[in-house]
Order: sequence, then C-alpha cells, then structure tokens
Amino acid sequence: MKVKRKYLILAVLFLILNLVTATQYAVTKVDYLYTVVHPSDASIRYIGSDNSSDRGRVLRVTGDNETSLGLQLRFGDMYSNNMIRTFSAAFALVNEERYPVNITHINISSTNNTYMKIWLHGNRTANANSTSNDPTTVLMWGNETIINASDTIAWTLAAGNENSSEMCYNTSDPANCTIPTPWDEDDHVRYSMNNSIALSGVADYVWFQISIEIPETVDLVGGHGGTIWIHLESDAGS
Repeated sequence: MKVKRKYLILAVLFLILNLVTATQYAVTKVDYLYTVVHPSDASIRYIGSDNSSDRGRVLRVTGDNETSLGLQLRFGDMYSNNMIRTFSAAFALVNEERYPVNITHINISSTNNTYMKIWLHGNRTANANSTSNDPTTVLMWGNETIINASDTIAWTLAAGNENSSEMCYNTSDPANCTIPTPWDEDDHVRYSMNNSIALSGVADYVWFQISIEIPETVDLVGGHGGTIWIHLESDAGS
C-alpha cells in the first residue's frame, strides 16, 4: 500500500506540474486596410518628362493601367557602338510622405552590361555630367559600379503633402513654389516639364539623368535590359 501511495503522490505531482507549465492559447484580432494605387500616385512616386526616340516618354506604363501597373524606362532601339545618348530628365522621384526621405544608393541587376550612367540632379534641362553644368549633380551609377555608397546620403527628398497632382521645389514656401504634375493620357504616367531648380532637402523631388554610353566593343548585339534599384531610408519613426 505504501508503494501504491508513493506512485499516487508522484502521479499527482506530475499532473500539477503539467498544469502549471501547460501552453496557453488565445485568439484576438485587428483589422487592416491599405490601397493599391498607380506608381505615379504612390507615396514615393515616379513621374516622366523626357521623350524617347521611339514613341512617347522614356517612362511609361507597360501593363493595362488597371490591374497591371508596371513601369518601364524605354530608351529606344537605335543604338550602336561609339554612341552616347543622354536623357537629362528620364524621370523624377517625388516624395509624398509627410517626412523627409533619403536616397542612399542605386544599383542595377542585369544579365548583360548596362553601359549606363545615372545621376541625381536638380536642373531638368542641364547635362548633369559635370558640376559646371549643374552644381547639384550627384553621380550614382557608373558603368557597372555603385558610386555613392550605401552608408551615405546622396539626396534628401523633403517632406511631401500627399497630393500626387503637384510637387514643390521649395517646401517651406508651397504657396509660391508648387508645380503641377498632370496626367499623360498616352503613356499613362504623371509628368512635368517645369524647369524650376530642385535642391536636396528643399524640394520634394529629384531628377534622374541617365546616359547610355555604348563603347567600341559590345558584349552582344540585341536587347539590353535590367532593373534599376533605388535605395531609400527615412527617420519616420523619430
């Protein structure tokens, strides 16, 4: 009997221990909501400007503009060796967030040579290949090489106002410095042809100059394409 009593006590202790350490389960819930919009109307949005040699703007929608909203830069097809073609305003990036956003660096993923240089700058019509042409210029990508490092700030987009129909070259004076960004019905993007100068930390937008520089000897004849990655950061939580 003493042995059975001993086992009974052990069994009770084991049961109590399991009750103490047992996993507890609960269910709770929270709703969520977000809205999918066109890339020209997003919080960090793309707008076009320069025209390509084939048709319409360099920046254009590739999908049906309803459910497929991919954007693509189309630079045309008539390139050969020893040729340089520069688009000083291939597109602009506009900040609509209520806080500043920094552009740190740019890289390109591609299966072939890009033969491409990319600058950030503030003068839409100036050739950004030198500071004498445009003092605001920052070289970001140079023929397969990241120029501006990922731990630096190349350009600061000033805080926006969540209004995709306009941008501002001096956000401290929006009443006098606001620029419209109307809709291009042919290429299905917003655009601007305004020549006001954008400065880092002052304007909520920046222009991207892209230069295609084909050398004497090329890697292949045919299509060259890839993806441009623009890296951004912000202190939205502070």
